[in-house]
Amino acid sequence: MSETVPKGRYSGKVDIGLKSPKYLVELAQVSKHFGSNHVLKGVSLRVKPGEVCSIIGPSGAGKSTLLRCINLLETPDSGNMVVAGQYVGLGKPQDRRALLNLRRNVGMVFQSFNLFPHLSVLENIALPQRRVLKRTEAEAKERGMELLERVGLADKADSYPAKISGGQQQRVAIARALALEPKAMLFDEPTSALDPELAQEVLAVMKEVASSGMTMLVVTHEMNFARNVGDHLVVMEDGAIIEEGDPERIMSDPQQERTRQFLAAVINH
Repeated sequence: MSETVPKGRYSGKVDIGLKSPKYLVELAQVSKHFGSNHVLKGVSLRVKPGEVCSIIGPSGAGKSTLLRCINLLETPDSGNMVVAGQYVGLGKPQDRRALLNLRRNVGMVFQSFNLFPHLSVLENIALPQRRVLKRTEAEAKERGMELLERVGLADKADSYPAKISGGQQQRVAIARALALEPKAMLFDEPTSALDPELAQEVLAVMKEVASSGMTMLVVTHEMNFARNVGDHLVVMEDGAIIEEGDPERIMSDPQQERTRQFLAAVINH
């Protein structure tokens, strides 16, 4: 099945529903305003299946907004997207079924953990499975325990979020997103609210998820993660991508003066 993309940078046919498309995430000239503030200025980006794309840049560059536009938590004003084989025409109301399908295929982990405080750790992971995937309670809890084992928290299954550390809460949030079996994962500065030791726990889980072949887009200030785990580095400034490519090359020899300034500031901090 195919659908014609409106004329623009990537005009032509877009394959829908292929098992191994060339790109799992493709953005073409995506723009977003908040009032008079032009937050995204025609951003185009392509991410291959299994690729870890790290997104860095100063505060206010539009990084988090870019992630939120990919799963339509924010609706871009214009542009086109293909996400996990699903074409999304922007600048118009979205069909509810298509929106739910998009979010089913794209998991997201936020800065704040967003766990339900009145549910146990295991129930936080099981509930979305029952609602979205229609799994039985037993199936959802079995899968939940498998994922808690994977993130090193099987012993916390019956604990409540307030009784575990911030790093543990973030690992639960990752397990919850993985439980819906997404095709891609978005991470919005997942370690920014954590002290360095707890941040390392979360980064270790993220590295394991990356090694499993999950497509990941990660907004981060963790330069070692971006350099050593990422396959593709994107540098943003003032709502636009100013440099992108191989992380090692950009970290070692940035081509843009603004990239050099930013890296000098964060690496020497």
